[in-house]
Amino acid sequence: MSCVNLIEKERNAIINPLKTCQPLGAMYAVTGIRRAVPLVHGSQGCSTFVRYSLSRHFREPSEIAVTSLHEDAAVFGGRRNLIEGLQNVAIRLNPSLIGVITTCSSEIIGDDIIGFIKTAKKELTEKIGEEKTEKIKIVPISTPSFVETHLKGYDNAVKALVDHVAEPSEPNGKVNIIPGMVNPGDIGEIKHILSLMDIESIVLTDISDPFDSPLRPSATELKPYYPKGGTTVEEIVDSANSTGTISLTKYAGSGAVSLEKKYNVPAELGPIPIGVQNTDQFLRNLKKLTGQDVTDDILDERGLLIDSMADLSSRYLHNRTVAIYGDPEITAGIARFVGELGMVPQLVLTGANNKEFVPDIEKVAKETGVEIDTMVGGDLRQMEVYLKDNPVDLLIGSSDGRLIAKEAEIPLVRVGFPVYDRVGYHRHPIVGYNGGIHLIDLITNTVLENYYEHQHWKLQQ
Repeated sequence: MSCVNLIEKERNAIINPLKTCQPLGAMYAVTGIRRAVPLVHGSQGCSTFVRYSLSRHFREPSEIAVTSLHEDAAVFGGRRNLIEGLQNVAIRLNPSLIGVITTCSSEIIGDDIIGFIKTAKKELTEKIGEEKTEKIKIVPISTPSFVETHLKGYDNAVKALVDHVAEPSEPNGKVNIIPGMVNPGDIGEIKHILSLMDIESIVLTDISDPFDSPLRPSATELKPYYPKGGTTVEEIVDSANSTGTISLTKYAGSGAVSLEKKYNVPAELGPIPIGVQNTDQFLRNLKKLTGQDVTDDILDERGLLIDSMADLSSRYLHNRTVAIYGDPEITAGIARFVGELGMVPQLVLTGANNKEFVPDIEKVAKETGVEIDTMVGGDLRQMEVYLKDNPVDLLIGSSDGRLIAKEAEIPLVRVGFPVYDRVGYHRHPIVGYNGGIHLIDLITNTVLENYYEHQHWKLQQ
């Protein structure tokens, strides 16, 4: 009988964490806006760590400013740091939007971020004029880094953007897409599906170009140079007029819920379109909101995925056990997909404490007919201890599990964030039918390399 066995962590300390703090997710979201700058209201390290994390995953630079709070701010507050920081960013970088992202230090000392922004705008108007000041949107984003995870920070950022920027006007016939913390290749695949269905969209927010951009500064580009692409501020304003919003992750869909409550924009939350069933549901959501039919080209892509599954699942993947770890939406999506492949999702682990995660895994367990060990709010040390007594055939997750995989001699398929010991992974999708084909190729080639090559029949002749 299928069921979920929820395994509790037996300690309070976190060892080898499977998450990072909220500000990273907020910076990730703001970077997906054209000519936008995240301004971190915290210490220098709060921005340096994130720049390092993003750069080693995407192999791209990222423009992140910081107010550089020091010890005196703990006593006197960071008012002057934030006001001067906003003025410096506005004057030197000429952005379309500044996302003011709080941290543990600025949250604990209780800085009045909204009040400071009002003061900064008044002073900025005196320096550059009211017209230029009004062109720069300044959005406060609360991301206390002592609670929750980077995914919650992303969620808070998207909600803050639509709450402070979106404005109702005439219907635009578009669909808002909240992609979650996925890769440029994933957003490219979502755009590909939308184009085949002839659906216009607003991506909240679009990191596909900012984190995968060519070195081609235009002579007409305003200085300083920003990467191409990203969601425009005008598109965020217009998101209040769309026919609906689809959040590809139900765990970070606050922006969609807010648009529905404030502007009557219907919301559909999840699931992330990984695998056959989840992608089918994404297409049903699109059809529901727009009335557009699924095209033959998309059905052909679905057929190619089914064909790949038929070719490879029964021969190489059937009944192979898998441990999956990472952010909740990707982990749940991959768990369902490996079940579709005839594999056994033996363990799923996420660093987030999310009440919806366990019921989602219970559905996967029921569909696959297997018992799934589940760890919520866990860390990689918990997985490491588990694997010593419960070995699996395959690990699927980020590069943070590479040393565990090496020590346990279990092959690792790298997905999610971060992947820093391989290159190019961020360019290839794991969502949609094409992403499913790519993912099944990754999994099967890893199985072939580790379980077949050393015992190939030709070597035994």
